[in-house]
Amino acid sequence: MKKSPGVRIVVLGSSNTDLVLQSDRLPTPGETLLGGNFEQHQGGKGANQAVAAARAGGRVIFVGARGNDGWGSVAAKALQQEKIDIRHFAVRPKTPSGIALILVGGAHRDNMIVVAHSANDTVNARDIAAAAPAIKKAAAIVAQLEIPLPAILEGAKLAHREGIPFLLNPAPARPLPDVLLKRVTVLTPNESEATLLTGKKDAVSAGKALVKRGCRNVVITLGGKGALLVNADGARHFNAPKVKPVDTVGAGDCFNGWLAVGLAEGLPFDQAIPRAIRAASLSVTRPGAQESMPYRKEV
Repeated sequence: MKKSPGVRIVVLGSSNTDLVLQSDRLPTPGETLLGGNFEQHQGGKGANQAVAAARAGGRVIFVGARGNDGWGSVAAKALQQEKIDIRHFAVRPKTPSGIALILVGGAHRDNMIVVAHSANDTVNARDIAAAAPAIKKAAAIVAQLEIPLPAILEGAKLAHREGIPFLLNPAPARPLPDVLLKRVTVLTPNESEATLLTGKKDAVSAGKALVKRGCRNVVITLGGKGALLVNADGARHFNAPKVKPVDTVGAGDCFNGWLAVGLAEGLPFDQAIPRAIRAASLSVTRPGAQESMPYRKEV
């Protein structure tokens, strides 16, 4: 692949409006906390990763669905402002656009997130097939699990058939069939997602188990501890720079978008992963999801 800015990245995924409440700490079950600052941001794992990839220098096409409402219109406009192609961001007239409720608190600005049923749940294999002419020209395809599994399977099948790298961020975590994992070029779970997928608490053991199930490469994100690459060559850890976190929402999405662009540009893992970590580390020093994504010149 040509190593230069402007590689085509196709993102299959979700779009949400994030309604964020920040407080000194997160509540315990059944507890009500008073105070805190309310903010509204554009989000959704798919849209976040699309913005991250665009700011990393990719030419991004977003494939997803939204409602015919104000939330969806604003979400579409936000992607367009990033020069993201939204021709395949379908409108579902009878279904609301995605909404996520997010609590952020504690010394490390940890978060708790609940995502409502929405147009994201209507994305299907037909939507992916309709976008196939654009997808086939991609240098990398990125997906997450905030849209239904049949759409992800169709995207993975298309990527496999065309020989296009397929990056899957298995979040929110759920059991995944081996037929999908065998078509994944890079799987990017965090530690808890890797444990859910394998039952193994140790990151290296979890990574090896996922490789054994068919993934060619597993990159486990470790938050402030960096990331772990596991593949047939073994396991390698990459450190993260120390930063003072303000908002961790979207950090994983930032990492995924930047990793996709790096690999699409032809960078080896030992260059693409550290660059993606630096980008994600910058993103947590800023509030919001899409707004926090750094630009290429910053990273």
